[in-house]
Amino acid sequence: MADGQKYEAVIGLEIHAQLATYSKLFCGDAASFGAEPNTHISPITMGHPGTLPKTNAKAIEYAIRIGLACGSKIAKDNYFARKNYFYPDLPKGYQVSQHTTPICEGGSITIQLPTGEKNIQLNRIHLEEDAGKSIHDISATDTLIDFNRAGTPLIEMVTEPCIHSAEEAFLFVSEVRKLVRWIGICDGNMEEGSLRCDANISIRLKGTTSLGTRVEVKNLNSIRNIKKAIEFEIDRLIQITESGGTIIQQTRSFDANNDTTFSIRDKEDANDYRYFPDPDLAPLHLTDTFIESIKNKLPTLPATLKKQWKIEYDLSDYAIDQLVEDKEEADFYIQWASASKNYKAIANWMIGPIRAAINEGSIHFQQLSSLIPYLVELVELVETNQLSFSVASTKVLKEIMTNPGSPKVYANTNNLLQTSSTKEIEKWIEEVLTNNPSKVAEYKKGKKGLLGLFVGEVKKISKGKADPKITTSLLEQKLA
Repeated sequence: MADGQKYEAVIGLEIHAQLATYSKLFCGDAASFGAEPNTHISPITMGHPGTLPKTNAKAIEYAIRIGLACGSKIAKDNYFARKNYFYPDLPKGYQVSQHTTPICEGGSITIQLPTGEKNIQLNRIHLEEDAGKSIHDISATDTLIDFNRAGTPLIEMVTEPCIHSAEEAFLFVSEVRKLVRWIGICDGNMEEGSLRCDANISIRLKGTTSLGTRVEVKNLNSIRNIKKAIEFEIDRLIQITESGGTIIQQTRSFDANNDTTFSIRDKEDANDYRYFPDPDLAPLHLTDTFIESIKNKLPTLPATLKKQWKIEYDLSDYAIDQLVEDKEEADFYIQWASASKNYKAIANWMIGPIRAAINEGSIHFQQLSSLIPYLVELVELVETNQLSFSVASTKVLKEIMTNPGSPKVYANTNNLLQTSSTKEIEKWIEEVLTNNPSKVAEYKKGKKGLLGLFVGEVKKISKGKADPKITTSLLEQKLA
């Protein structure tokens, strides 16, 4: 491992997110993932002579949506350019992108570091079309090409070189993935290629401001791989520098089998692409009214919700962070909390039993919405000590999800309600103490931690019916 104490990493990321439009950026071919190879194609996708593209309005809207969410300036006048670089899996022989006039300029995304918040500044967000897919592992002698993805709309989010560690990059991409899902423009599935990342990495001596020679690691398709690739590259660049070598500006790829990178080609500069405005696509002029209409449809963003919930619901930072990871989950919490004042208890139920049920696939948030009155009643039963949390979460919740109805009626019918009758609880306590004479002796000699064991045993033989507070109090009296 190279000694990196005197060096600082300088990292800029380029994140490509496939937009969740029905059709491609410049034609009506379906943009969905998973179809048989070369079935989502047409003469326009295939670049046949005489075909004319037409810009997808929904893709423009989605690009503006992410720009507004990041606080970017929306460029009202912009156009598409041809990027003349050979892609074997892009039939036209060039890519249509926005170079001179990105649709979104500036902006930032905030990440949470152990030392506090950091704003990662964006240089731009622009639109472009995706290339197809070259497949190298089916035929032993040939590369196969699937053009289904060719022409799929992408946004490319380009950061400033303001990231200084693999951990910061990891957190930033995690926030981007959450944000694009939150505002509904991309599913964020990195394993399907919906979200990909290129990392530009260089090093410099700490305290200096000039940028070193950079390398670019392409097509990182998991957040773990982004972190691993950057860590490897920083170490590699330091080793080259320390040994007196010369860092070559180049494009590299990541080998997930051994967490290393390898060279693909020397890196091209922007002038190698010979950009010029696409003559087949009309320039775009975006009106204030159009931009404002998109802004008005944006959902409340996680950062705003965090501040609101801290005041309105008095939740812990941990609970809030958990609940705003997913928009469906956050929306359901708001719906549930609007029907009950047990805000903290509801948060605990959401993070615990509800999330477990969702992850198991036994129910979906849409189905849970109709169960709100029963969930409110269930939490109230637990909060008023009529039902133990254990019984409520393992038995009663499962029942009302399967057969919607009053949890109190079900609990009463099945003899699950907790009892506060000291006479009945004392009977259970006597049974536990009689069955555990050695533990009783240990307790009386000073091993007070055994009280929890006795409470647990009472809970077990009472099948969860014994009120734990009363049980604890009675046990302390009996064992005094």
